[in-house]
Amino acid sequence: MATIKQVARRAGVSVGTVSNVLSGLPTVSTDLRERVEAAMREMQYLPSEVARSLKMKQTHTLAIVISDITNPFFPMVVRGAEDAAAEKGYMLSIFNTDDDLDRERKVCEILGSRRIDGVLLVPALVRGDYSHVERLMANGMPVVCVDRLPEKLKVDSVAVDNAGGVASCIRHLAAQGATRIGYLGGERRLYISAERLAGYLRGMSAAGLRSKKEWVWEGDFRQESGYRIAMEVLPKKLVDALFVANIPMMLGVLRAVAELGMETPRDLLLATFDHLDILDSFRPRLTSVAQPSYQIGRQGVQCLLERIRDKERPVCRHLLDTELRVGESSVRLAAQSQAVGSAGPELGC
Repeated sequence: MATIKQVARRAGVSVGTVSNVLSGLPTVSTDLRERVEAAMREMQYLPSEVARSLKMKQTHTLAIVISDITNPFFPMVVRGAEDAAAEKGYMLSIFNTDDDLDRERKVCEILGSRRIDGVLLVPALVRGDYSHVERLMANGMPVVCVDRLPEKLKVDSVAVDNAGGVASCIRHLAAQGATRIGYLGGERRLYISAERLAGYLRGMSAAGLRSKKEWVWEGDFRQESGYRIAMEVLPKKLVDALFVANIPMMLGVLRAVAELGMETPRDLLLATFDHLDILDSFRPRLTSVAQPSYQIGRQGVQCLLERIRDKERPVCRHLLDTELRVGESSVRLAAQSQAVGSAGPELGC
């Protein structure tokens, strides 16, 4: 394998000039730069990234710490982050915490001892002591929280308007004639659960509806809890519409609806927070509050790179809008029939 000294001899320049070319410094003339680059190609020279990172005090490596790698929301977040990082010459390492606060603490300790330029963090759902994140930042590590915001922590963040998204969907369900709208959320002590529950209550109030305690159920954001709660409460017919606070719990609800012999939207209007494109292939299509998941990851990296360049700038918080995507699951059958009828007559044979 060729060395930097051999490249310098082949190009007829000093080792320092080769080093400056590798570092991208503008002080090297075009002629010298082309000679050095030609010599590197001819000799198939591969620079030592370890040596360069020690000299530049940067590794061009970022980390993203996600809370649940099995949650279908996160792949597009990671993809957006990876694309934004690659455009700027950065690699992205992925860590999973399984929503375990102790595991998150350990990951932060590991990242604090490694040569990482910055961290994107999806905090664990459980509210707790975030001193591990504060230590990471106090030791000079740039951190941006995405999707979820730790309370009382002064940190850059990229999230969505959870409450506003849920409220808009509740108003839509009410406009379809639903008057007993139920809500299935996560543990109320969690930040994201509190935000979405607040949106439900706001939407009910805006629609002129009164919410009842027996219409609100608490799961754990996982599929099995959605199934278990739905199997218990749906046969009681307490509600005529149900909003579910995330896709995994909604998948459990859909399984229960099928096993109970119910039909959507005939027996129950359904809507959920978050969106999966694959669900558009099934009928009835599911009404959802879609998050800009790709943009969350992308903007998270952009914010992180800004923090790396300027560690003294003020804390920046980005709140992205959601999009209500209406499918057949939340539209009364009469309205669907009218929509089909208005499209024109059926073709006969």
